[in-house]
Amino acid sequence: MASPQAAAIDQLFDSFAAALAANPNMGLPEMRDMLERCGDLASDPGQVDYLEADAGGIPCLWAVPRNCDPSRVLLSFHGGGYVTGSRFSHRKLFAHLAKRVGCRALIVDYRRAPEDPHPAQVDDAVAAYRWLLAQGIQPGHVATVGDSAGGSLSMTVVLAARDRGLPLPAAVMPLSPWSDMEATAPSFETNAKVERLITREMSLSMSALFLGGASPRDPLANPLFADFKGFPPMYIQVGGYEAIVDDSLRVAERARAAGVDCRCEVFPEMQHVFHFMAGRAPEADDGLARLAAWVRPHLGLG
Repeated sequence: MASPQAAAIDQLFDSFAAALAANPNMGLPEMRDMLERCGDLASDPGQVDYLEADAGGIPCLWAVPRNCDPSRVLLSFHGGGYVTGSRFSHRKLFAHLAKRVGCRALIVDYRRAPEDPHPAQVDDAVAAYRWLLAQGIQPGHVATVGDSAGGSLSMTVVLAARDRGLPLPAAVMPLSPWSDMEATAPSFETNAKVERLITREMSLSMSALFLGGASPRDPLANPLFADFKGFPPMYIQVGGYEAIVDDSLRVAERARAAGVDCRCEVFPEMQHVFHFMAGRAPEADDGLARLAAWVRPHLGLG
């Protein structure tokens, strides 16, 4: 049974759904402001400094835990359907994870749709990765991580890096990844009564803004069509109540079929990106603890 603390994300998502129902023509600036509130769910992890950075022209935010190993980096991508979210909305979530791992997190503020549709997001992600490597960070000391759309981007940046001949990072950690731009997941129906926020209509609306005129089956937009051959080890976490839980399960199946060491854990009764409740709900803290324990050896941290 879900903890009482986990009800916080239910209440927040219910407020979003109510606001959208009351204002179906909500403008993009208002929607962006509303969804920034996801970052309020996490507690402040403490003993973490935040430093602005320009990563090859891409605005970023360093989250630097005290006494961390600066040579190891979590290349971090915020969610929000590629349309909303920012380095600020997600700073506490990624700081919690970086603190548990004992490394820095570089939170990338990639360009957002519809102003800049696909492949701008992948291009910015690769540019930030190139910048890290140019700073002397070893590829084997980098892990990518992201939630929702950022979870997908944590995978597609690796695919794009591979296609462009770059050395690959050590590991990939997608959290509740939104991977299917055609919204074909059966879990839209099977979880319809328990999902608090995401609907098929919402998914298709955001994917249209993200894609512009691109194909919804472009592997760099939809990892369900990706060739994962040679991909680094991957650990996916997803909530059992999510409308898009099947995105995670299908991506994991495709990755394993390509020979990838891929773990996929479904957390019962949890909503989309339940990790937002870091420091406040035991399920979020458990998820982050598992991620940290898994990724530390991949980064050479023991």
